[in-house]
Amino acid sequence: MIDVQKEYEQDILDTQIIWEQQEELRRRAYMEQQEQFRQEMLRQQEINEQIIRENARQFVNQMPSAHDVTAVSLNGNVDNTFAGNAIPYEPIVPSQIFDSQARQMATAMGGFGGRKVLLVNTVCGTGSVGRLVAGLYHTLEEHGYECLVAYGRGEAPSDIRAYRIGTDTDVYIHGAMSRLYDRHGFYSRRATQDFVSMIKEYDPDIIHLHNLHGYYLNIEVLFAYLKKCGKKIIWTLHDCWSFTGHCSHFEYIGCTKWMNGCFKCEQLKEYPKSFGMDSSIQNYKDKKELFTGIDDLTIVTPSEWLKDKVQQSFLREYPVVVVPTGIDLTRFYPYPETLTEDNLIYRIKNRLSLRNKTIILGVANPWRERKGLLQFHLLAKTLSDRYAIILVGLNDKQIADLPEGIVGLSRTDSPEELAALYSMADVYVNLTLEDTFPTTNLEALACGTPVVTYKAGGSPESIDDTCGETVDRNSVQGVVAAIEKIMASKGENYTVEKCLRRAQLYSKEYRFLEYIQLVYEAL
Repeated sequence: MIDVQKEYEQDILDTQIIWEQQEELRRRAYMEQQEQFRQEMLRQQEINEQIIRENARQFVNQMPSAHDVTAVSLNGNVDNTFAGNAIPYEPIVPSQIFDSQARQMATAMGGFGGRKVLLVNTVCGTGSVGRLVAGLYHTLEEHGYECLVAYGRGEAPSDIRAYRIGTDTDVYIHGAMSRLYDRHGFYSRRATQDFVSMIKEYDPDIIHLHNLHGYYLNIEVLFAYLKKCGKKIIWTLHDCWSFTGHCSHFEYIGCTKWMNGCFKCEQLKEYPKSFGMDSSIQNYKDKKELFTGIDDLTIVTPSEWLKDKVQQSFLREYPVVVVPTGIDLTRFYPYPETLTEDNLIYRIKNRLSLRNKTIILGVANPWRERKGLLQFHLLAKTLSDRYAIILVGLNDKQIADLPEGIVGLSRTDSPEELAALYSMADVYVNLTLEDTFPTTNLEALACGTPVVTYKAGGSPESIDDTCGETVDRNSVQGVVAAIEKIMASKGENYTVEKCLRRAQLYSKEYRFLEYIQLVYEAL
């Protein structure tokens, strides 16, 4: 019997050299395109500055001599219209310039170089948040900041100045105690005391926190220092753990206890798992006391959905800035299909018997019910046989349990392989029932593939009606209708070009610069 999975993996190995050559050519073409785009944005910036100067001149000329200039404010005024007691007039700013995403990205960085930044996260350089931290580190360094990353697990890339908080043994002990007593974040005391000593010695101007959960930090020790250190503090939240008594996500079960006080937690078996006590009441109380009342703290979220949750929580006292996650558009872009044996898509389709099929793709790691696995089982039973569903990231047991109509593939760590799969799909379907801001939607769009997603968490925020459809949660029939709508409209709407245009908004380079402009320089 042919082992499809092994043959599939061999195909990938066989085409690796060809892929690398093709990728280098595409990378060069992409960088040339990005340089042209950057030059255009700089040109628009010059126009913006001329218009702003003209607006200011008109404003000054129209002010009464006794006008109180202290009443004039531009704070939060993105269209550069003046507020205060000035005589009103119609600014000459073309709206299309200020409606452009490039308006933010083309703005020159201010003179804040030389400031020291400490970035803190569970990992550095691996995982979605770890890669974000590493990318932000390099972008800050390029703009004159001095950076250090403190992390708690694994290893950091060699090109990053890093400090490891604690040891593997500390992590194991912290994890074991959390499972017994449900006090995640209240162990690793000695490791955190040593970390605080390092912070005092490094003396950063800005402390940028990311994920503090992950069995490596003691939040009592850390926040006792943060409350009195006098530093500028940024805290980027990637989930909801910071304002609950236990869980990192609650939308799947519809829990609202976090709004007033957690108790009798229904998700003790979810991360961070506890097989013993339920300490959600005490955890909530302690977090509220520790995480509030800090001067100069700004919260960043990747989605409007999470911002809304923060503003309903005990963290509502802090300003919240939304900076969506970006992706690497030099790794995710349309992979061309040719009818030759050296083409990866051609070989995948042949090996998996996908010729003449409309391909639906789903990607997750790990797959579980709240990520939509059972929803795909239902979808497979509803779609006609002209469709084929491919799910990437399944374990062996999940693959064995798949119903007819679904092809299961194990996790891939190869962006090249993933780009080919995204490009091969006719529609990318994300049936997650809870998520903060899934980057798989962005990766699919960057490969020219339209997206259908449930209205769950921040998942709908990355798409509009030119590149995808959103559906009410648990509505499999709605998903089928959305897929058929996209397939019927291809060539007019949901085109590769429209998907790529949307994906351009989430280039990681622009999002890192947005971090600097909207968060760092705003401090």
